[in-house]
Amino acid sequence: MSAGASGGGMVQTLLWVVLFVAAMAALPWLVRRVQQRTAGRLSSGAGVGASRVLSAVAVGPQQRVVMVEVGPEQQRTVLVLGVTAQQVNCLHVLPPQASTSQAPGPGRERAEPVFASAIAHEMAATQPPPPQEPRFHG
Repeated sequence: MSAGASGGGMVQTLLWVVLFVAAMAALPWLVRRVQQRTAGRLSSGAGVGASRVLSAVAVGPQQRVVMVEVGPEQQRTVLVLGVTAQQVNCLHVLPPQASTSQAPGPGRERAEPVFASAIAHEMAATQPPPPQEPRFHG
């Protein structure tokens, strides 16, 4: 085996290692570019991806109940979310007609009264009727 043959193999291996390291370094940049293009394409189409926070109520030191309006302009849906430091849970989904009619806009009041009335209405609809007192016939 000659010294030139083993040196050529080492150069070829070194070249492959350099190409592999360069590809690994470029991968995060490429992923970010693809995500930006995809997000730009989605947000430019008919309001998809547009959302807005209607109301937020603190229920603890790091817990909040938040009403978020999502969806295309014609079919806006309101999500009632429980938000903590570790997770976000969907507590309830309000239908479009019940939520968007009183949603705040520029120059309008905040949505706390709407939020409170929506929660009270939903809680009243899901609670069982109170137990009746026994009647004694005597």
